[in-house]
Parts: sequence; C-alpha cells; structure tokens
Amino acid sequence: MSLIEQLKFDTNGLIPAITRDAATGEVLMMAFMNAAAVEQTLATGRVHYYSRSRRKLWMKGETSGHVQLVREIRFDCDADCLLISVAQQGAACHTGHHSCFYRTWEETGAQVQGEKTSDPLAAYARQDILDALYHVIQERRQNPSEKSYVASLYAKGLDKILGKIGEEATETAVAGKGGDPEQVVYEAADLFFHTLVLLGYYDLPPERIYAELRRRFGLSGIAEKASRAQ
Repeated sequence: MSLIEQLKFDTNGLIPAITRDAATGEVLMMAFMNAAAVEQTLATGRVHYYSRSRRKLWMKGETSGHVQLVREIRFDCDADCLLISVAQQGAACHTGHHSCFYRTWEETGAQVQGEKTSDPLAAYARQDILDALYHVIQERRQNPSEKSYVASLYAKGLDKILGKIGEEATETAVAGKGGDPEQVVYEAADLFFHTLVLLGYYDLPPERIYAELRRRFGLSGIAEKASRAQ
C-alpha cells in the first residue's frame, strides 16, 4: 500500500504537515498538503505543499531557493497528520528566521519576538550557514559567470578543487602552529569553503556529513576505525 493510500485527508482533501530540522529536531513550520503535494514530495525529494489561499501546489523555496530536502516522512497513529524531517536550505520562515516558531508567549501575556535582522544569515544556526553556503555554491556551479570564483574552480576540474583543499589544509596547519587564533579561524573557514565546493562536485549536501558525524557520535575513535576495517 502506498503512503497516499494510507493517509486520511480531510473533506477538503488536505492533511496538516509539520516540518522539522532533521539535524536538530527543531520544528520549522506547519502547512498543508494534498495528495498531489505528497506525490511531488516523494517524487522529487523536495517538500511541496498546498496553499489554501492561492489554491495551488507550491514547492518550498521555489522562489527564495530555501528548499527543504526530505530526510524522513512519518505519519501519526490516526494517519491524519504528517511529520517531515528535512535538511533546510537557508531559512524556513519568510521573515528570514530559521523557524516560523521564533516567538514565545510569557505568563504575563507579553509576546516576545526574537530579534529580526536585515541580514538573513544572522538567523541561521551554526550548521545552517554551511547549508546556505552550499546552496550558493551549487547555484554558481549551475549558473556560472566569468566573475564567479566558484564557477572558475568547477571549470578547471576536480584536480584544481583537490589542490585548493590541500593548499588550505596546509595553511590551516601552519596557522595552528603559528599560535594566532584569528588566523586559525580565517584559514579553517577557507578549508571549510573549499570542502563544500568538493561536496558540490559530487552533489553531496552537508547533511550527509552531519549524518555521518551523528553515526559516529558516542563511539570511541578506536572502535569506529576498527568497524571500517571489517
């Protein structure tokens, strides 16, 4: 039996969908889906919803680029609500916040709103800046321009990308030896950036790295290495 056959849509043919960050468990947003939205989500691996106000199917991030890559889909015991775990590219909320649930309600009745900034990157969690940067890298790769450094790396091929990673790794090690914390940060950022370029070459989103680190979490390094040798 397919997923759609198991779900219970309401009289309007809709089902609520709660979307959360696969890496942190944070609830990002809540929207509705119809059968077509579920089908497109399953077919593309990118979350689609149904807009009740516009009465049309839409893909999250279709204009902003802040797409949601599906990692897991669950449904509740009554099969009338979905829980979708995603790798969120950029911000989930149209306000620029990572989650739509950025406001809290105190007992005094005062509504407290998280600080909003004109810089959308300020709303990102630590790992989300890597996701956002990866999205930009992929955009530069798919729509190259003469002024794009990323596009020039991809144009020169894999060996050039690998060479830059080796160069940045060496410079990070030299900075570490030099004892200047600010220089270590600067060089490590360069290393992270060029590693993301390599991931983009193989169409590997940062979530794959997060997942591997989660798998290793709690394991001793010796035990983890031994498991790879088997």
